[in-house]
Amino acid sequence: MIAPVMIDGAPHFFVASRAHHADVGGMAPGSLPLSTEIYQEGIIIPPLKLYRAGAVNEDLLRLILRNVRTPEERGGDLAAQRAAAAVGARRLRELVATHGLAEVEAYAGHLCDYSERITRAAIRAWPDGVHSFADVLEMATGDRLTLAKIAVTATIAGDSVTFDFAGTDPILASSLNAVIAITQSACYYVVRCLIEDNVPMNAGCFAPVRVLAPEGTLVNARPQAAVAAGNVETSQRIVDVVLGALAPALPDQIPAASQGTMNNLLVGGQRLDGSHYTYYETIGGGMGASKSAPGMSGVQVHMTNTLNTPVEALEIAFPFRIVRYALRTGSGGRGKHPGGDGIVREYHLLAPATVTMQSERRTVRPWGLAGGEAGQPGRNVLLRPGSEPQLLPSKFTLQLQDGDHLDVETPGGGGWGAPEQSRP
Repeated sequence: MIAPVMIDGAPHFFVASRAHHADVGGMAPGSLPLSTEIYQEGIIIPPLKLYRAGAVNEDLLRLILRNVRTPEERGGDLAAQRAAAAVGARRLRELVATHGLAEVEAYAGHLCDYSERITRAAIRAWPDGVHSFADVLEMATGDRLTLAKIAVTATIAGDSVTFDFAGTDPILASSLNAVIAITQSACYYVVRCLIEDNVPMNAGCFAPVRVLAPEGTLVNARPQAAVAAGNVETSQRIVDVVLGALAPALPDQIPAASQGTMNNLLVGGQRLDGSHYTYYETIGGGMGASKSAPGMSGVQVHMTNTLNTPVEALEIAFPFRIVRYALRTGSGGRGKHPGGDGIVREYHLLAPATVTMQSERRTVRPWGLAGGEAGQPGRNVLLRPGSEPQLLPSKFTLQLQDGDHLDVETPGGGGWGAPEQSRP
């Protein structure tokens, strides 16, 4: 990604390659554990140069790879990531060589200004007002389920919008805390979705959007707080509350709640030949319905931007099988426009493994709008030969055995409009 960003009124270019690696160490395979502090989540690397003048820092690379469970894969992924950044840098140099630095910088500024003008024009069409909304995260404390609140107040004023998260619960003793960058990203995402024009993504898009989040809350975590699930689960709930807050102002555009979780599944262990593996995937679910259409079924929504591995490829590479993969019929909320259905995905382990699940909406259902009903909550179920099915919590780490089955049923989306208004 080559991104023009305005700093002190002048355009600057950044060549960035961001990747999520399947394992970076920590207390559980996949590095998305049920952690209570950041040190349990993986190796912490301050800003250091992995490459200097084109040459790899071998000592640093060895240090990183010694702290992950699958060093061969991570080494290859880091090389690929560096190659992607190198391509971006080369193309940026080519632009400068062709047009000159002054012209490239000038047009970077024009691009940011253009995006800001489009975003401000879109927000200016929204009715001014102040609207609040709150929703919760599911956090297990021993055998007891507690709920953590995320609250937001959206203030639309002229050509700008402010999202204030005052009233959100303090930092949690879990990995559901989010750093401020995640909270900002979720707010920017919602605003970008509500702009119909194909606006280029850069700092200009974000200039009209202000995000206030009290430090020490679960949406603006301090250092040392566990944050792994904040990126993947809390980001989804932030989107839900921001959409909920904007719904009264934009009833024709805001959909009901979608599944509200990424259903993060992480499996790690040894293959039958003794080699180590770590596998991580997210699972789709139901999309919330809107005034204009029913919700889609079996899709990734909002902050996910990922697809899971095709069954055939997965079964070749890892010692487990998918024995059922289907839509979860009837899980979407009823309404004039029904919510989309979730997914059923059942795993059959062929060797012992450590399995971690980070999911949400297993108790609190995705809400409907305009009289539509909530979607069905998800379910995680352990099926062990000779035993009764065991309902699992939304978040767990378990040592599973050869022959165990894990059944993941994802939530449906909320419905829109009263069900009696629906047509047969």
